[in-house]
Amino acid sequence: MRKYHKITPEGTKDLLFEECLTHRYVERTLADVFSSHGFHEVITPGLEFYDVFDTESSGIGQEVMYKMSDKRGRLVCMRPDSTMPIARLTATRLQNLPKPIRLYYTQHIYCNNPGLTGRNDEVMQSGIELLGARGRRADLEVLATAIEALSRCVPNFRIELGHAGFFKAIAAQLPIDDAVREDIRQYIEAKNYAALDMVLDQLGESKSVNAMRRLPRLFGGEEILKEAAEFCVDHASVATLSYLQELYSALTDLGIGDHIMIDLGLVQRTDYYTDIVFSAYVEGCGDAVLTGGRYDNLLASFDAPMPAIGFAMNVDAITDILINNGKGKKAPNVDVLVHCDDGYEMKAFCYAANLVGEGMRCENSIFATRKESLDYAKEMGIPRVDFVGEKIETLTR
Repeated sequence: MRKYHKITPEGTKDLLFEECLTHRYVERTLADVFSSHGFHEVITPGLEFYDVFDTESSGIGQEVMYKMSDKRGRLVCMRPDSTMPIARLTATRLQNLPKPIRLYYTQHIYCNNPGLTGRNDEVMQSGIELLGARGRRADLEVLATAIEALSRCVPNFRIELGHAGFFKAIAAQLPIDDAVREDIRQYIEAKNYAALDMVLDQLGESKSVNAMRRLPRLFGGEEILKEAAEFCVDHASVATLSYLQELYSALTDLGIGDHIMIDLGLVQRTDYYTDIVFSAYVEGCGDAVLTGGRYDNLLASFDAPMPAIGFAMNVDAITDILINNGKGKKAPNVDVLVHCDDGYEMKAFCYAANLVGEGMRCENSIFATRKESLDYAKEMGIPRVDFVGEKIETLTR
């Protein structure tokens, strides 16, 4: 018995009319930004071998992947991330290209979110990857491109800038194993202060414990870097703050400092990211609409070590924000309805094609009588009806 033939699976939805038009507008806008900066589009398969997303290098838990087996019994999954397949693609088919390699994409990812109601399991992402380049200039280029892409779509946004190395440096000083370290990371990312304190209380008092306790609250302007300096435990942590200061100052000099905040509690997927990390938020959306960072160790897992940095934007979220703010894209009205009398169908098709060639939006009537066509035009708000028979007659409303 069919139970589910009239609904979509949890975490998916149909897109209609204005949603489709706005969705395509966002996709085209982002593609224009990326291509104008020398990035080239790639598309990877929706199905990948599970090995591509090895948990140790990807930071993606196997529980969030949609998995199945192919005809040979090999484990495959629906793409939960775009960066890993692009790393695979770069390591195999683009290895001999001059560096840096600039790539962009617009494609779906699929992640199972069993405990997060309201979040989509199927998400359209658009983003860039700058591969084979390290250093301040590459980081600034990617951040500036992210800001330009956001600016072209939504006027008010905030980018939170952090550094994966700061958390790693502090965590390395704590007497904990990898499992507890990951628990702490997740509590900081979720701003779950109660759970974080419960773990840290078991470790006693130390500079590193106090730093970790304070980490999710180290959020704000440039002054946060000075406050965080008190918690530096080694040269590595000092270096991360110094580099963040450089980036923050450079972005301020570019006139985009108003969009930047420092967030040292930004600790997403630290096994994946190696240096700077960043997320973007827009009013009206609780989740980040853009996430990114530097992942210099990832390509080594595909036997093609090279530095890399990139970001992904949630096209679905941007689309919803535009529609909710009354800035969705609507299809222009049809200019003319063409009705044909019996025996004049081909003449009507040719006539309608000529109108379209002149730049008009034209719809062919499939009704048998002129009255039905007139009633339909009135209902749909079409201002003009052309009757094609022995001669052409036009009626405007």
